[in-house]
Amino acid sequence: MNEEYILQMEGISKQFSSVKVLHEVDFRIKKGEVHALMGENGAGKSTLIKILTGIYRKDAGTIRLDGREIIPSDALEAQELGISPIYQDISVVGQLTVAENIYVGREIKKHGVIDWKTTNQKSREILRNLGIDIDVTKPLSAYGTAIQQMVAIARSILIDAKLVVMDEATSSLDEDEVRVLFQIIRRLKDEGISVLFISHRLSEVFEISDTITVLKDGYLVGEYETASLTKTELVSKMIGRNAQDVVNYKRKQREVIKEEYLNALGIQSGIRLKGYDLTIHRGEVVGLAGLLGSGRTELARILFGVDRMDRGEIYINGAPVEFRFPYQAIGRGLAFCSEDRKVEGIFPDLSLAENISISNMKAVSRFGMIQKKKMQKLAEEYIEKIRIKTSGAGQKIRALSGGNQQKVILSRWMAMNPDLIILDEPTRGIDVGAKKEIEDLIREIASKGISVLLISSEFEELIRNCDRVEVIREGENAGTLSGEAITEENILEMIANGAAGKEAKRHES
Repeated sequence: MNEEYILQMEGISKQFSSVKVLHEVDFRIKKGEVHALMGENGAGKSTLIKILTGIYRKDAGTIRLDGREIIPSDALEAQELGISPIYQDISVVGQLTVAENIYVGREIKKHGVIDWKTTNQKSREILRNLGIDIDVTKPLSAYGTAIQQMVAIARSILIDAKLVVMDEATSSLDEDEVRVLFQIIRRLKDEGISVLFISHRLSEVFEISDTITVLKDGYLVGEYETASLTKTELVSKMIGRNAQDVVNYKRKQREVIKEEYLNALGIQSGIRLKGYDLTIHRGEVVGLAGLLGSGRTELARILFGVDRMDRGEIYINGAPVEFRFPYQAIGRGLAFCSEDRKVEGIFPDLSLAENISISNMKAVSRFGMIQKKKMQKLAEEYIEKIRIKTSGAGQKIRALSGGNQQKVILSRWMAMNPDLIILDEPTRGIDVGAKKEIEDLIREIASKGISVLLISSEFEELIRNCDRVEVIREGENAGTLSGEAITEENILEMIANGAAGKEAKRHES
């Protein structure tokens, strides 16, 4: 037993059916440190975390928390032991007040009824200690994602957490919100609370973590001091090959067909879009850059018929269209991968084959009857073509990693041979290796003459993959960048100040 460590997991193994996903993995965290767990999708990170938090039972190995061996049988027992998880999908209830969310399951009572005065007072104190001063009697849904994350952390502190597990907790936060969260993490560290941090954003890992453990294909690659690694070295360890080609990749300039496919003119919607114009040519990858709340996703949803615009015109191949429902957009050759794949992208209880075929039933049917062999064959084609890691076409999609789920969604639309694919944050929450594979697919799609509208918060992703970047600022056109002018500096300047002063840099080649 080593008293320096709050957590020691030794020889952890786990197998599902005939597939072994963890091979005698060792993992440990020091008291009061921020420890990052890294690896590609399918590396075993989630399985290890679910074993630690009582969701899965290990097949072999031991877990010690603060020197005592534990075998958590469920998530509640893990929390009672001092392990508090905060997931990408925040486990809070928007309809309840802030205070109710903090004290749910641990209500303060007086004479057999809940003491709301004390509950609200203590909730305010806990949040103020975290640097948050809000009305705790309001429904939590009245506040943004960052505040909801802070409330989840406050609940962790309330249960005297020894170890806080943050699994992609920053994936839905903007830069300012991440900065606040990191301040909280540093406070937890100062108080001796350890943090297990999982993120696919390398910059975050290098900013906040003290130590990094890397898994690959269910095996331990190694444990490293963060300061001893470069980003390229870390990626190389994660993917098992030299990462220079991944990190430094820059898309070669190419000739784009000048034929216009889509024109959107004067698109207005509520307070988000204020007369936005967009043109997309055939086979062109157009990036849409802007801050969260700038109107990027609202525009995508209008183009696909999910939401209605207040004013504006949309033309496809020169003909006016008005999509009231997504099936109308699909019928005209549009496809849409939503940023929230778990809610709007996948059908979790259906198989991989069913998820791929669901928008293209004609291709797998005959005389109105679904042909399972055709469905199976279509799925197997894309499993091989885009290297989906799965036990087979019949596996439920909920069991796949985030990157592989995204590949399935892309397969669904590629199987339709669309004219335009709208990708809203297609690599959010997936690792560097899977990200490169998704980006390779985007370029392959464009090479076949299919247009792509790529919405991304990661400027590097836009720089690597786009022929042209349109910048949207507070619902309005802020400028256009092409060729060598697509740089982070130029994108940031347009987001901050619009197109003023950039005319000399536009459309450089």
